[in-house]
Amino acid sequence: MITTVVTMQMRYLKKKYLLLAVAPALIGLGGCLFISSQAEADSAVAQIETAQGETTTAASEVNTAALADVLATYVDEQGLVDYDSLQANRQQLDAYNASIQLTSQASFDSWSEPEQIAFLINAYNSLTLKSIIDQSPIKDSIKDITGVWRFKKHGLLGAEQTLNNIEHDILRKNYNEPRIHAALVCAALSCPYLRQEPFTGDNLEAQLDDQVRIFLSRSEVLEIDAANGEVKLSSIFDWFTGDWATSFTPEEGFSGSDDERAVLNFISGYLDAADADYLKTGDYKIRYSDYDWSLNRPES
Repeated sequence: MITTVVTMQMRYLKKKYLLLAVAPALIGLGGCLFISSQAEADSAVAQIETAQGETTTAASEVNTAALADVLATYVDEQGLVDYDSLQANRQQLDAYNASIQLTSQASFDSWSEPEQIAFLINAYNSLTLKSIIDQSPIKDSIKDITGVWRFKKHGLLGAEQTLNNIEHDILRKNYNEPRIHAALVCAALSCPYLRQEPFTGDNLEAQLDDQVRIFLSRSEVLEIDAANGEVKLSSIFDWFTGDWATSFTPEEGFSGSDDERAVLNFISGYLDAADADYLKTGDYKIRYSDYDWSLNRPES
């Protein structure tokens, strides 16, 4: 068992988190790290920062293997999560989250766009898992955790970010990639399914397309009722409808507002010819499904 005792002034709080995150790497499994003075703390931080500068230079050096183990072990084929078991065995999740905190912004900036997007999606999903298992007992819905999206901060790229920061201020702001909405998992049953593997830069294109197809295969996400002239969509397409406008606004066809027409044009690219043609006719009404915020866990 790793025991860490840190006594520091408030101005050194950020350094304390850094020490806690990487203590296992410095002292080895089963060791103990006791820091009782400011001098010892500064010395330890200096060692960490030196190691960080030497090792965090490529996306491949993020501890993605730890996240892969978590997803393969605690996520089932339906994308549901065994939170109780994960809470009792959280070491790998904590190891991954420590690595994304210690990865430098300079390293991140040197990566390809697919590597950056994959990293950010993984970070969001992993930190969401952390937010759930940090609660004891585990809540029935992520919405029961006060400030989970707007106020609770997490270490990321050597700084502190909320889940909203990652999604809205970084991913949606800096990248024209609306398929992220089929990959970011907010721990609710109506969310996209959590993959049993991390996203990677090399496989991102195929993984995002697969996520979209899986998402659209669910009746609460897309239901075309031609007999009644109605198309039902996930509320996700309503909340973020403008994200598809840049790349998918059609010159003609489809139904609804300009942003809704862009969403439907995007969706049509994943459908068979008959359904795609029906969407293009625009002769239907759009409605949005109710969102189930129950925790995405298997039924007990």
